Amino acid sequence: MKKQLLELLICPNCLPREHSLVADIIKQQDGDILTGALKCPHCAALFPIVDGVALLDPWTTDSQRAANRYENDEVVSSYLWSHFCDLLDDEHASQAYTTWAGLIAPQTGIALDAGGAVGRFTFEMSTKCDFAIGIDTSQAFVRAARRLMRQRSMVVPLKDEGLLRKETVIRLPDDWRSDHVEFVVANALALPFRQKSFNIFSSLNLVDKVPSPVSHLREMNRVTRDQEAQFVLSDPFSWSTEAAPIEEWLGGTTEGPFAGKGLANVATLLTEGREELAPVWQVGELGHVWWKIRTHTNHYELIRSCYIHARR
Repeated sequence: MKKQLLELLICPNCLPREHSLVADIIKQQDGDILTGALKCPHCAALFPIVDGVALLDPWTTDSQRAANRYENDEVVSSYLWSHFCDLLDDEHASQAYTTWAGLIAPQTGIALDAGGAVGRFTFEMSTKCDFAIGIDTSQAFVRAARRLMRQRSMVVPLKDEGLLRKETVIRLPDDWRSDHVEFVVANALALPFRQKSFNIFSSLNLVDKVPSPVSHLREMNRVTRDQEAQFVLSDPFSWSTEAAPIEEWLGGTTEGPFAGKGLANVATLLTEGREELAPVWQVGELGHVWWKIRTHTNHYELIRSCYIHARR
């Protein structure tokens, strides 16, 4: 973890109170903390830094992480293809990340990519602002993103058929600035960052995967600046009781405060400043993009992700 993040970090265990974390550095190199821990003097919570990865999710235990399907190497390879397939000149590539990046206007400040998986959008944001941070609850995803950050290329074994694999190489474009990004393990419902730290916030294909979507939006609003800020959310709104109880959904129901479509309800929450989302946002572009997940050579999942871009 880059040492420059220390000034932004707070204890996610103590929210909504903001208590600084103290670094106990065991091994570092070129401004990167490789081994150590982050400790909260207030609650005594300890967050390890292992092989450069800061583990700042207060709610996930090691056993839960081991059982998480996103920690699987095959799933990591699948997401690496989904994020970077257009760089491979793959005939089945999606242009989703290029489209989302095109919504963001360049500006000074810091960007946060929530649920950033293996890092594509965080790298995109390195060309739009001064620094970009990607978070995800998957340690395997964050390790892959940091490996790309350090090495700028990666050999990925893609599943071909059955036990067959074929290798492809991901190489980052020259204008993606590795020294201007960082990735940590963190939870979108308990962000380990000080309030009003970010000028850009992105939430891509995440809001229907968290147990409390409105809490995710509140956390977005807490860490995003009151002025000169941008927010992009994109999601297929595949509401499921496996992710959240129906009463927590922001759409997909016929009655209740969030009856109707998820995208329209998110727009209303932002423009009216409801659910602690003040000051109000001005909604700009609404649309959708087709995003793909590759399972193997003969199987792809096509997903319609609906987006909203807002500013204030």
